[in-house]
Amino acid sequence: MNVFMCQFFDPERLAELRDYLENIADAKIPMRAPYGIALNRHGAMLDPRSEGFLAAPNFQTFYRELLDRYMRPIARLLFPEIVGYDTQTFGFSIQYQAGMDTSLRPHTDASAATLNVNLNLPGETYTGSEVDFYDTATGKTNQLRFQPGVAMLHRGNVPHAAHPITSGTRTNFVLWLYGDRGQIPLAGAQTTLDPRQRWSTPQVAYDEVAPF
Repeated sequence: MNVFMCQFFDPERLAELRDYLENIADAKIPMRAPYGIALNRHGAMLDPRSEGFLAAPNFQTFYRELLDRYMRPIARLLFPEIVGYDTQTFGFSIQYQAGMDTSLRPHTDASAATLNVNLNLPGETYTGSEVDFYDTATGKTNQLRFQPGVAMLHRGNVPHAAHPITSGTRTNFVLWLYGDRGQIPLAGAQTTLDPRQRWSTPQVAYDEVAPF
């Protein structure tokens, strides 16, 4: 199934990022939350291809570095078959709130690879909202839980679902990589990478089509 977890952000510095996002929200800058995600009322589109995206220049530099310097090289190391299917990007923030959001039903992502990063601060607790990943080969369910600054990285075609959140809130960035016109690699494709290929940034134009 190959779902990987790691400490992606320093938990002690997450307050800086959260304060930045809160200041943008308090400024009442018009933004569009991702439609097509039933439980999202407080998120924002992060990618320039999306109408109403979070266009602050400093944030866009930060967002692009997350993708180009971290997500893509790590995803290529773990899932080398995505090379050529990771030229396009998509991202949004999402917040689960107790009493408002129930659950996220089993689904797959329209991505070659997905990075889901928790933005909760240390001590900002919640209950519920565990994530189930379904291993179609064995029929087993693997349940994982986010901690502050922890990321889950997986192929987009891995079925997963979120349990209901029962108290508190959970805030996350969700980032996707996929190919031109939404293409993703075939299951079981085999690719060998050299270091140059792994760390290269695709030199192709970004298309103008957002998944939703």
